[in-house]
Amino acid sequence: MKRKLIAAIGVAGMMISIAACGSDDTEKDTAKPAGPDSYKGQTLTVWAMDGSTPDQWQKDLSAAFEKKTGATVKFEVQKWDGIQQKLTTALSEENPPDVFEIGNTQTAAYAKSGGLADLGDVKSEIGTDWAESLNKASVVDGTQYAAPWYFANRVVIYNKSVFADAGITDTPKTRDEFFADLDKIKAKGKAEPLYLPGQNWYFFDGLTIGQGADLVKKDGDKWVSNLADPKIGAAMDIYKKYQAYSKAPKDKDEATPQQADVFAKGKTGAFIGMGWEAGTAIAANPAIEKEIGYFTIPGETADKPEGVFLGGSNLAVAEGSKKKDLAKEFLKLALSDQFEGQLAKLNGVIPNKESLNSNLTGNVVAEAAAPAAKVGGTTPLIPEWAAVENAPNPIKTFMTAVLNGKSNEEAAKQVEAELNKRLAQQQ
Repeated sequence: MKRKLIAAIGVAGMMISIAACGSDDTEKDTAKPAGPDSYKGQTLTVWAMDGSTPDQWQKDLSAAFEKKTGATVKFEVQKWDGIQQKLTTALSEENPPDVFEIGNTQTAAYAKSGGLADLGDVKSEIGTDWAESLNKASVVDGTQYAAPWYFANRVVIYNKSVFADAGITDTPKTRDEFFADLDKIKAKGKAEPLYLPGQNWYFFDGLTIGQGADLVKKDGDKWVSNLADPKIGAAMDIYKKYQAYSKAPKDKDEATPQQADVFAKGKTGAFIGMGWEAGTAIAANPAIEKEIGYFTIPGETADKPEGVFLGGSNLAVAEGSKKKDLAKEFLKLALSDQFEGQLAKLNGVIPNKESLNSNLTGNVVAEAAAPAAKVGGTTPLIPEWAAVENAPNPIKTFMTAVLNGKSNEEAAKQVEAELNKRLAQQQ
């Protein structure tokens, strides 16, 4: 599987607290217009996470940047392990990185800290056609604090032989068609129709997005639980119907055990997961590779896929950078159709505008994921959300309670105090 999809998942799942490493070059930004030799002799420091920038992309972009500005770019690849503290420290120092990669769901926290530069001018110049669903996480209180870069979301990964044995000749286009297919597999009696543990919380988050639901709400000047909302209940009803086709434990998530390892045994019709999980299944059982297929998670109607959680990365400029204008010139190139499209093609990730999805042609996972991006979303884009997903995640507890028979309202009340406590923690 493309390494980029792996990086995208890392971005979505981590509680990053941004920052980046500093440049040794301290000359002040001259704010002159870009052109050959406009910034000759300067070096721009860019922090990117491991796997985000393919070698060819780096090489081509660096050459174009130098040709345009006369400056050079220094990519510093960062590891996920320990990145929170490292980035936070770097942004507080005198010479922060000029440009850096930031998890899309963490942008609000970084903006609140004052570490991000306003990129409204970049948006006006090159981002008027950025997909709204992808750009939403870059905007905080009406200000463009980052720029959408790349994304990934979950798809249905299925076993072609199991589907064919049940008489299924085409992939479903609506949720009801999918349920009908799962019924056929169940009736055949040879395989578990769907592997779905009770706490696949990011799939559930996608269902809430599809229902237009909000996990939190404002109560005066603070955020509190909104799990008792009937729209949340409707999303949980859908999840419960899916989960009824599975023998997976109701009190575990997709990593306990790894759902791809279960699928690898060849006795499962499908599971909901990230594209890279197919690679995990293949590693466990190479023979299954020829049986694996992918399709977009179907929604209520054929013209609108199911809501999905969009994991991904934004690019930001440090407020403390002495080269903000040069950094913005870099963004204008990196996010241009040429280089945004090249990144999508090389890494199999969803680009920041729908018109560039043609670069995904031939990548079956990306082709399955892309249609849902325009109706996708994220977890609540508030700094206070960071503590919520720490184990034990109260949303997972809520899900298990409903699956074990409690009403949505009862389950919401059960976790409300803990959820509100976490939302009240100082950031």
